Parts: sequence; structure tokens; C-alpha cells
Amino acid sequence: MSPMAGWGIAILRIAVGMIFVAHGSQKLFGAFGGPGLTGTSDYFTALGLSPAYPLALLWAIIEFGCGVLVFLGAWTRWAAIPLAVGMAVAIWKAHLVNGFFINWSLAAGAGHGYEFQLVLIGACACLALTGAGELSIDRLLDRNAESAYAGRQRIRGM
Repeated sequence: MSPMAGWGIAILRIAVGMIFVAHGSQKLFGAFGGPGLTGTSDYFTALGLSPAYPLALLWAIIEFGCGVLVFLGAWTRWAAIPLAVGMAVAIWKAHLVNGFFINWSLAAGAGHGYEFQLVLIGACACLALTGAGELSIDRLLDRNAESAYAGRQRIRGM
């Protein structure tokens, strides 16, 4: 593998983490003009998801919390999985009926397609398979574990 591959994964991880933190904070806190939990719950009701408020709260916490973990590179492989599953549900319940493409012209009555969610699923799958890359808590913990193992091996004289 290229010595720069870990840096490429880090760039992907940071960008994906930022996206999920921003969208999660819209749902959880109403930040950035978001709907907050009440608006998210109302949207989930319109999609036929019930019980809407507990599901909205659960998804907002997952989106924000796992987004923070991915951004920091902490438990990245595990944090990316529920995010990918959530995006698959978003495609199924909200975007599939609108086709593939985002509604770039913002035409009235036309929703967004699923292309953005598909990219996020791909990015989360990549992170789940490869790990966090450079500049991450996961990498720091791995290096500390490797150093401790090497130290134990030296003590044993191996």
C-alpha cells in the first residue's frame, strides 16, 4: 500500500465526519437552520416511521455521535456502520421515489434523489473496511499497542 494511503483515508474520514456532525446537529439541536427534534420527528411521521419521536432522537444521536467519532478517528470501523445503515434507510424511505439525482434546480414538488446518500454509504463502507487512517485516535492507540508489544518482546529476549 502507498505510504500516502493513510492520509487519503484521513481526508475522507474528516470530510464524512463533518457532514454527519453538521446534519446530526441540525436534527438534535436545531443548529444551522435545522428542524430540531420536533421537526425531525414530524418528518419521520410523514415518512411513516413510528414511533417517530424516539426514532428521531435515536437517529439524531447516532448521526451526531458517530459523526464525532468518525471525525476524530475513534472506533471508526464501528462508528461508520450505523451511519451507512441510516443512509440506506434514508434512501429506502425518502429518496428512492425521487430517482438517482439531486434536485439541483430545486423544482417545486420534486424531492432529492439518492446520489448523496449513496456516496455516504460508499464512504462509510470504505472507512469500515480500512479504518481511520492518519491523524486519528485509532492510529494512536494502534501505535501504542504495537510499542507495548515490542517492549514486551524485548523484555522476553525474543
